[in-house]
Amino acid sequence: QLQASGGGLVQAGGSLRLSCEADGRTFSVYNMGWFRQAPGKERQFVAIIDGSGASTNYANSVKGRFTISRDNAKNTVYLRMNSLKPEDTALYYCGATTTWRLSRFPGQYNYWGHGTQVTVSS
Repeated sequence: QLQASGGGLVQAGGSLRLSCEADGRTFSVYNMGWFRQAPGKERQFVAIIDGSGASTNYANSVKGRFTISRDNAKNTVYLRMNSLKPEDTALYYCGATTTWRLSRFPGQYNYWGHGTQVTVSS
């Protein structure tokens, strides 16, 4: 089970850090991803980190502004979001997957957390 938290209302240019805590003992086996979904739109890939934390990948729209990290001792993955823009407003989800090559596709995820809302005002 995944539990996401850390969302909120922030002004453009501000920062937030999302957290996603997993229960169970196999956290480090999974690549962990963040996705977001705005009203009326499909779920969109944001970032992915591999099980060891050594490799990451980002959507072009967030590259250089967002940083994904994980702490396997705490079974938690993070998404640090800087220089937020109004277009970053969405419900943010964390997910766990065993694939890396197809990790940009939400259908490849084994588990999802409930979303946490991020709202960026202009």
